[in-house]
Amino acid sequence: MAVGTELPPLSVRITRADLVRYAGASLDFNPIHWNEKVADEVGLPGVIAHGMLTMALAGRLVTDWLGDPGALIEYGARFIRPVIVPNDDTGACVELTGKVREVREDGTARVDITAKFDGKAVLGKAVAVVRLP
Repeated sequence: MAVGTELPPLSVRITRADLVRYAGASLDFNPIHWNEKVADEVGLPGVIAHGMLTMALAGRLVTDWLGDPGALIEYGARFIRPVIVPNDDTGACVELTGKVREVREDGTARVDITAKFDGKAVLGKAVAVVRLP
């Protein structure tokens, strides 16, 4: 593995059904994640995906590439734009890419992750530190 190595891209569709499942798993039943009226009342452009769901999908990009979820040592990101999930069977497509930015002497590497929805970044400073095989 070398600096500049690109991870295989990952496209994930998020539907309203996914939001319901995630809400049940995370116990985050905030109505902005399932109720159009509430999302509108608080000024959102529609029902939005849970930020932590989006972050988890970006983490999956890295763990799928590594083949070992335990090799993900550190991971962080900032939420900069919501993923709006329409009330249809298609949902919202999140496009994920990553690139190795640094390989360290201690056997770890830094991976920068990009997560986009509608061509715009939804996560900022998404960085993973991984243990190399």
